[in-house]
Amino acid sequence: MQGKRVLITGGNSGIGLVAARELARQGAEVILACRDTDKTQQALTAINADAAIPAVNLPVDLASLASVRNLAEAFLERHDRLDVLINNAGLFPTRQQFTADGFEMQIGVNHLSHFLLTNLLLDTLRGSAPARIVTVSSKLHSKGQIDFDSFKGVPKYSAQAAYNQSKLANVLFSAELAARLEGSGVTANALHPGGVATDIVRDLPWLVRKLIGLIFISPEEGAKTTLTLASDPALATTSGAYFDQCQRRDPSPLVNDTALRARLWNASAEAVGL
Repeated sequence: MQGKRVLITGGNSGIGLVAARELARQGAEVILACRDTDKTQQALTAINADAAIPAVNLPVDLASLASVRNLAEAFLERHDRLDVLINNAGLFPTRQQFTADGFEMQIGVNHLSHFLLTNLLLDTLRGSAPARIVTVSSKLHSKGQIDFDSFKGVPKYSAQAAYNQSKLANVLFSAELAARLEGSGVTANALHPGGVATDIVRDLPWLVRKLIGLIFISPEEGAKTTLTLASDPALATTSGAYFDQCQRRDPSPLVNDTALRARLWNASAEAVGL
């Protein structure tokens, strides 16, 4: 990864932190996109202990589209090249919450913020080809459905259904992006990292979090698929694929629905003001 520049959302904890630390150790210039918090500063200290090039953070609140635009603007002011974009950040609130723009929090942060960020950086990625876009989804995308009427919230909220929907949106977006980028030298792939004990479960009850910690794999194991898609030379031209714990797998059959993918793209573009 020497000479490569990587931007990763949510790189201050969990698999994002492990991936950022390892990519920096391999020689990449790593830029985090996280809230400017003590946790982020601690993450930078951990990453930079072994980094060839000091990692930095460009502050962002992914629950605000204005903040995402500011992030993209700050990146483009400083850099004219981006080799790898890792759409890693995600959340799983147990009760219905809303972003600054009025979207249900999971579809807003897990999908719409990354949809906007990716599109704002697309010209730079094309100009940097060969380049890669890696989107962290979940195996639970296969249980998801896209309910366009739910993007602004629902009367009866199911955190699990909202999560499944947002993760399906990740895979649909990645597949549609790959199709639109065909021939550009920019690849787009999505992944399931495995059941990983990370900060995403912070809103769950203590006992549930304890059980997850015992059953799920470590962030170190979970980061392997992200690292593979971001750096493996053998995957330099692989695009439009879905990987489950480093193995290429078939995603939900809904991902083959080109009309659904196009509708989601158009609805997302309208939602974020593109």
